[in-house]
Formats: sequence, structure tokens, C-alpha cells
Amino acid sequence: MSETTPLRLEVRHVSKRYPGVVANDDVSLLVAPGEIHAVLGENGAGKSTLMKIIYGAVKPDTGEVLFNGKPTHIRNPQEARALGISMVFQHFSLFETVTVAENIWLGLDKSFTLDAVRQRAAQKAKEYGLDVEVDRPVHSLSVGERQRVEIVRALLTDPKVLILDEPTSVLTPQAVRVLFVTLRKLAATGCSILYISHKLDEIRELCTNCTVLRGGKVTGHVDPRNESNASLSRMMIGAEPPKLQHREVNTGAVGMTVHGLSIQAEDPFGVTLDNIAFEVRAGEIVGIAGVSGNGQQELLAALSGESIRAPSGSIKLFGNDISKRNPRTRRAGGLHFVPEERLGRGAVPTLALAANTLLSRASDLVGKGPIGWVSPRLTANLASEIIKDFNVKAGGPDAAAKSLSGGNLQKFIVGREIGAKPKVLIVAQPTWGVDVGAAAQIRSALLKLRDEGCALLVVSEELDELFEICDRMHVIAKGRLSPSVKTSEATVEKIGEWMSGLWEVEHAV
Repeated sequence: MSETTPLRLEVRHVSKRYPGVVANDDVSLLVAPGEIHAVLGENGAGKSTLMKIIYGAVKPDTGEVLFNGKPTHIRNPQEARALGISMVFQHFSLFETVTVAENIWLGLDKSFTLDAVRQRAAQKAKEYGLDVEVDRPVHSLSVGERQRVEIVRALLTDPKVLILDEPTSVLTPQAVRVLFVTLRKLAATGCSILYISHKLDEIRELCTNCTVLRGGKVTGHVDPRNESNASLSRMMIGAEPPKLQHREVNTGAVGMTVHGLSIQAEDPFGVTLDNIAFEVRAGEIVGIAGVSGNGQQELLAALSGESIRAPSGSIKLFGNDISKRNPRTRRAGGLHFVPEERLGRGAVPTLALAANTLLSRASDLVGKGPIGWVSPRLTANLASEIIKDFNVKAGGPDAAAKSLSGGNLQKFIVGREIGAKPKVLIVAQPTWGVDVGAAAQIRSALLKLRDEGCALLVVSEELDELFEICDRMHVIAKGRLSPSVKTSEATVEKIGEWMSGLWEVEHAV
């Protein structure tokens, strides 16, 4: 970049305060044309607020934003998109009842016809290695598939600044490689990319500059290629994440048995489960890897009781058939569940954290007798305990669930279920979008629960996570489940191949 070329984006001394919290405190940021710039920080550090200010979704209290060297007052996201700024949020903004193509069309210039948008979206998805079916209704998509839609929608605007929030959290290692190649090509055209991720290896590989935030303040501007994971962690959380204590244990009784689980898809875009079979014993963590949209949603719905379409006898909890039992009955038997969708399923966004404890802990909080009264004192006390034990950054038990950052809400939900002392715990995407410190805390809590004799099933698209905490692993692909493999005998390459369903040849007789 020549000395006369203006910066693509400049944030000068921006501050933003909310009641009881300073989200951004005198934050400055410089991004050149064609630069891939990481914004790193723990959950609640102020990253999302800063990005929303740049995108026009939040107005700063003080400071200014310059675009192409000129002071800019971006009043809303529509004005940001008109300038050439696009953003993919961690929590998505899609209309559930219409198709992928229609969602993309709603955010684009209306000079394009819907058919033209369908074709462009399909072409862009193929170009970037993102598996997107443009005619599917959004309500039928998994979290990972929805993120792909958001990325494609942003790319179709031909952005000058592209903000990506945890873009690889739902991609296979192979797909991450493809995305990185594409992002480098995009940057070579002059597009500036603001890249938010908690995966330090990715930041060091992809990004040429990095701004680190802690507690709303900038703690460093560095070239991540010259840093280590440890040094980035120290800038981000003030310390290196604790090492996990993973030791061999003797497994106990079979907690959950699944055998002959076949469920026909309810809609044309769903995934049919085909003869799923596995077991999870007390004192072990079994992982299920796979690319989003390969039957994880359908499997989790059947195991948790959200769907009772499973054949009789196909799902057993300590030998008892629960295939047709509702979630409350399953919880009474010791089965607890952490869904992948934090807001909407894991927690009610507008309700206080105290009230959200009732979603799965009502039996501990509601009085006995003919009329069960909810105790505000007990719910508040339980929420406060979870906040304290899991180091959740929140304004107390009365804080609304939607006021928490994604990582802090995840810690609260995981803490709520672990605190119930489950005999079997199913966790979907336990550390999706969670910073390295919080991820280490959640994984440590899951290992501790395992060592106490709980049977755990972890469904995750984070291969590093599964290798770190699981004793055995399966892979799900196109509604079918691979054989079990000990984590100590598995490799990333093997699991990556199995994600395409290529385990039959290896196990053929």
C-alpha cells in the first residue's frame, strides 16, 4: 500500500457504555485495503459491540469511524451495506418460514430477480466450497447450514469490508482449507476482512494483523504470524488456558443404548436416520463428529425426546425403553441435554437467567403438593450459583439471557445441566463460539463429570475438541453412523475421510 492510499477502515477512540458495563473503552483500529485483520478477545471483551458499531447496528457514545479516509456516520446496516460493509453475525438473522434464496434476496439490491439470486447464490456457494441448498426453507436447516447461508449472502454483496464472526466453527478441516484459499483471493482483490475467531491457530495462519481486546480495552496490536498461541492467550485472557487433566477411567454400566434407530425424514430437505446404533457407558465420553446437516439434528431430537418418532425399543436409558418418552420423563430418569441453539432452545432470550433455570431444573425449584409454586428465591440462588461456579459474565440472576455474549450464555446453560448431576448428559456443540479460556473451563467440567461416573455423548463439529476430551468417537454422514474408534487410534485425516461416509471399505470383511 502506498503512502497516498487511504486506509480502508479506521476506528478512532470509540467508546460504548451500557448500564453496568463498558463494552468498548477508547478503542482504535486500523485496517488497510486487502488486509485480513483478526479481532481477538474473550467472550464479553467487546468484539461484537465494536463490529456492530462498524456495521451501523450500534451507535457509539464517543469516537468516529472513517471509511476510505473519510469520516462516516453509519446510521444502520442498510447504509453500511450501501458503502460496501457486510457482516456475518454469530447469531443469525434469517427468516425461518422462507427459503434460503428468498432470505438472500431480501438483503440484496431488488434489481435482481429471485431466479437470478438463486443462480448467483448457488454459484457463489460452489465457488467457496459451502454446501448450500438454495430452495430449502430455513427452518429445516441446522445451525451450521444457517451459518453457510449467512456467509453466501454477505459474499453476494461484493463487499469492500467483510466482517466474519466465527466463520469456521461449522466447517470440516478440508472445508476450512478451501475457505482460507477463497478469503486470500478475496483479499487480493482489495477487500478488507475483519476476522473474529477463538481458534488461535487459524488466526496465526490466515491473518496479517491482530487487535486484541480485554474488558473492552485494546491490549495489543500484533502480527499474529510472529506470536505463539500462549502469547496471544496471555494478551486475551491474562493467562494461558489450564491444561486439561484427561486420565483413563474404568467404565461402568451402560447408560444409553441406541439400536436399530431408523427415522424417515419428515420433509424433503430433512435427513433420514438409517439404522443408528451405539452405546455410552458410565465414566466415558463418546463423541460424534460430522459436517452439519448430516443427521445431527434428527438424532439429537430423538435422543432428547423432542421427537418421539423413534421405533419402540430403539433408545434405552439404563435398560428402560424411552423411545416414546417426553423430555421431562427422560430428565426424571437422569438424562439431561444441552442443545446447539443457545437462544430459543437452550434459553428463552427475553427471560431472566433465574427464570431460565426452570427450563430443565423445575423439579428442584417448584414446591410439592397439589399446587406447585415457583420460588423466586430458589431460582435466583440457583442462577447465582451457576454464574459464580462457571465464571459467567452477567449482570446477576435478573439479567436477560439475550444480554449475555454467546460464550457466557453457553457457560450458563452447560452449568445449569451439569449442576443437575445427570447420569447421562448429551451436549451439542459445547464450545461453539467460546473463547479459549471458557472452552477449557467447559471441557474441564465435562471431564470432571465423566470422572464422577456420568455417561456423556458429545456431538461437535470441532474435531480438536473431540480429540481432546473423548474416549471413543463415531462419525455421522448422510444419516448413518460409523463404527466406534478409540480416540487414541484415530487421526484427523481418518475422521475427515469418514465424514464423507468412507468407512465401509476400511471395515469390509
